[in-house]
Amino acid sequence: MSSSLPLPPGSSGLPVIGETFGFLNDPDFSTKRHKQFGNVFRTNLFGRSTIVLSGVDAVRFVLLNENQYFVISWPPSVKTLLGSASVPVQQGSLHQQRRKLLVQAFQPRALASYIPTMTSITQNYLDRWAQKETIRWYPELRNYTLDIACQLIVGISSGSQTRFGELFEIWVKGLFSVPLKLPGTKFSQALKSRQLLLDEIERVVKARQSQENIESDSLSLLLNAKDEEGNRLSIDELKDQVLTLLFAGHETLTSEIASFCLLTAQHPAILERLRAEQSQFKNDDLLTLEDLKQMEFLDQVLKEVLRVVSPVGGGFREVIQECEFDGYKIPKGSQVLYEIGQTHQDSTLYPNPKQFDPERFNPEQKLEPFSHVPFGGGIRECLGKEFARLEMRIFAALLIRNYEWELLPGQNLDLQMIPTPQPKDGLQVKFRRRAS
Repeated sequence: MSSSLPLPPGSSGLPVIGETFGFLNDPDFSTKRHKQFGNVFRTNLFGRSTIVLSGVDAVRFVLLNENQYFVISWPPSVKTLLGSASVPVQQGSLHQQRRKLLVQAFQPRALASYIPTMTSITQNYLDRWAQKETIRWYPELRNYTLDIACQLIVGISSGSQTRFGELFEIWVKGLFSVPLKLPGTKFSQALKSRQLLLDEIERVVKARQSQENIESDSLSLLLNAKDEEGNRLSIDELKDQVLTLLFAGHETLTSEIASFCLLTAQHPAILERLRAEQSQFKNDDLLTLEDLKQMEFLDQVLKEVLRVVSPVGGGFREVIQECEFDGYKIPKGSQVLYEIGQTHQDSTLYPNPKQFDPERFNPEQKLEPFSHVPFGGGIRECLGKEFARLEMRIFAALLIRNYEWELLPGQNLDLQMIPTPQPKDGLQVKFRRRAS
């Protein structure tokens, strides 16, 4: 019986806030505690008793027991700012029904239709950066991914340069914040921005509803999506879902593209091998899904980037039924955090885990299930996974073929981890077109 088992070792920290500040501000928070306590430890995060689990067995245990032992849990700020109709905060059968509707925007046919827009925006940014010569790349990449997300999800051109883009950035900054509705706080500003964003999305939705047979972006697909019973998303639901898709198609993707740029700059031999692979393809902008599927080494590199710098560190779950893991009791009503980043650094899964080695993902290598989960897994695997993979591959292919970049000296390349990994000094580079 799990009730007779001990709780995991650990500390609850300070009254009420527990160890939340350490968790948010110390990039080695979990590493230190795993060294002291092992793969399972107890803490207090965001005012709740939390069991932290790391390793492939832990990830498998949590992701395969959704709705049996665990349900999704989010920090209060995230839950409020995403909205109650947003699919990440929904549970049970409603979550599954809504996923089936939303996934229609990410089917292969839809993804193929996004390629020309992704390619065009990518090429425009690359040309612009080459003219600047020296750039702080991370904020530029935020604009780039937001422009693609706005264009393909709501049909807004150059979204990063609009009022919509400004409001979106304010909203994002409040997602992982203390949920105080006091004037001037990040959370309060994000709440105001959320409402203004929803108003603009509603305006776009109503304009789109007056048009016929237009399916050039995700919004059009979602407006037409029906479940098995013929039900569609209401406007209020659609607004929350669109805002969530914008976040999913922007924040983590920016982090991963920046990590790709950083890691390939630090490993010139890998970059040269990527260039050799690209030389096998026609050097034009007419990329196809078939071309992208044949870029096997690029796929290996991107998987290794996702392992080395996980865009999402882990996932929270609420315990709805007392259970046992690794000889410890996990009490009902507590919170569980399963760790993706720590699992990807497990030396029993990945020898020399700090080393950047794309050969780990050679097609001949067999990966243990749940050992590589950058997009989560189980019934809550990221809906936009293939959208993100498509954009990363298009960006990388066009970048590698025609451009060179080198890191400027004297900058801090350490990563700030919250809300997603990003170089502290913004990734400063010298950028130029390659000599033909």
